[in-house]
Amino acid sequence: MRVGIVILPEHRWWAAEPLWRMAEEYGFAHAWTYDHIGWRPGLERPWFDAVTTLTAAATVTSTLRIGTFASSPDFRHPVHYARQLTALDDISDGRFTLGLAAGGVGFDAHVLGGSELPASARVDRFAEFVEVLDQVLVHDSTTYRGEYFTAVDARRAPGCVQPPRMPFAIAANGTRMMRLTARYGRGWIAAGGYTDDLNTWWRAVADLSMRFTDVVAEEGGDPARIDRYLSLDAAPVYSLSSVEYFREVVGRADELGFTDVISHWPRPEEPFAGKESTVEEIASEVLPEL
Repeated sequence: MRVGIVILPEHRWWAAEPLWRMAEEYGFAHAWTYDHIGWRPGLERPWFDAVTTLTAAATVTSTLRIGTFASSPDFRHPVHYARQLTALDDISDGRFTLGLAAGGVGFDAHVLGGSELPASARVDRFAEFVEVLDQVLVHDSTTYRGEYFTAVDARRAPGCVQPPRMPFAIAANGTRMMRLTARYGRGWIAAGGYTDDLNTWWRAVADLSMRFTDVVAEEGGDPARIDRYLSLDAAPVYSLSSVEYFREVVGRADELGFTDVISHWPRPEEPFAGKESTVEEIASEVLPEL
């Protein structure tokens, strides 16, 4: 079991840098940041770009894997984004994982003046987004014409440090998204839905895990080949509320076949309100056991 941590891009770098350094020093396997133009709640609060933040994080760490949690087509074109990702993979010396999601109907979807898409159209757009990203990152030249994206002789050079490209970890709850994960993903991100009842959430996670196994097999893939990330804080209880609770949820995730769990760095207020001392205790008492 590997443990990751999300550090929200809400701090000026003089305050954010120590958190990324500590994530590595504490022994977390990977650290992530949100990829949004703005994030509710708290649109009035400071918010920084994900790629720039991860680039800075790559320069102050040496072993920690870093990633987006998660990038979407809401405000990105895959051709230009492929250039940014190639640079980030290079600067991190191959420590970058691209977390991907279909996008939503909130601030990111309308801040640029576009119309919000229904769920089926968001999946259609995401399928094109991932296909173009994959082609541009893997092939020397890509020309593509779809309903949502176009590429004309887009170039790969110099290519990724991680051949043939950095791994994709795709957030998927529905069957279509799971099929895309089976085709393009090295990782699957599960959230389990949103409910106020903890037992209901765990039952949903168990059902998702079984369904994902079936979908990958139906697509002719090997379910064991794909890493499984569980977003612990999609549950109604904050994962870092105590050392004992964290140890319990890691064990339950392991029993359900997840290879990785992801928590959020504690904040002074909700969401993810907690104490940094709990992170330190988990680092000294739990992470060495995993």
